[in-house]
Amino acid sequence: MLINGNEIKTVAIVGTGVIGAGWAARLLHRGIDVIATNPRESAEEEIREVVANAEAAVERIISVPADKKGKLFFTPDLKEAVEKADYIQESVREVEEIKISLLKEISLFAKPNAIIGSSTSGLLPSRLQSEMMNPERFVVAHPFNPVYLLPLVEVVGGEKTSAEAIETASQFYEMIGMKPLKVRVEIDGFIADRLLEALWREILHMVNDNIATTDELDQAIIYGAGIRWAFMGTNLTYWLAGGKKGMRHFMSQFGPALKLPWTKLEAPELTEELIEKMVNGTNEQSKGLELRELEKVRDQCIVSIMEALAQYDYASGKILNRDRAMQKGRLS
Repeated sequence: MLINGNEIKTVAIVGTGVIGAGWAARLLHRGIDVIATNPRESAEEEIREVVANAEAAVERIISVPADKKGKLFFTPDLKEAVEKADYIQESVREVEEIKISLLKEISLFAKPNAIIGSSTSGLLPSRLQSEMMNPERFVVAHPFNPVYLLPLVEVVGGEKTSAEAIETASQFYEMIGMKPLKVRVEIDGFIADRLLEALWREILHMVNDNIATTDELDQAIIYGAGIRWAFMGTNLTYWLAGGKKGMRHFMSQFGPALKLPWTKLEAPELTEELIEKMVNGTNEQSKGLELRELEKVRDQCIVSIMEALAQYDYASGKILNRDRAMQKGRLS
């Protein structure tokens, strides 16, 4: 019997890079104790830096008294980190062999009823759980950066994952202010990253072919479709574009364009020249800001968009309203 999602009080974070540290910041702010582990010597300092840097933005999401926040513990010892955790989130490098070996080790040390999640952005859960003990409690929990702000988490089960694990994990993600998207078919890259990958390949082609700079391509998203994407996906947007006749009219009007050479879905070769174009272009876009400074700008922009949508109880704003109401009840 798995632990109830609402009873999860302690979470182990295995791997403390950008994603692992992001999970920690989200959990700590909602009163969940975190035990983080990473053998790297500088890891504890880095995760505490990320958590501190996220504070201004997460406080805008939900204001939480210091005594109600979770406590962050750190240990380089994997067994010590996971053996008492109610939930374990693995967020190490995206290398299948490394993840399979690590998840097997985690499953040997973890409590039998603890759920084990992986932050993989595209590896198949059936492969990742293949050597685990009690593999039925394993799920892919793929979040989006910054994890402490963006609510989406793709939840994917493998061949051995139980329906109970999917439901319990999803219940937990909702409790910490997220929007679980249950991916019904196990597929490489899941849903969101397959969409993002298609856009990314087009970007690389246009930079490689000297059609546009990295900044021009970002402007094309920032001032157009990106604004709509914050609250209305591509499909509903195109339904509206069809007028009173909806998607059928849109498809008949723009369908022929699908035969035109507007896209190149096969990625270009990553030559040194293309890599340099991407590096130089994005370095120029950062306008000399340090990493943590630019993270804070990004975080405040995300919260502002979510708060604007919250006025209409719509899209990510609806998740924010639910999260605030839930945390208010827990903290009162």
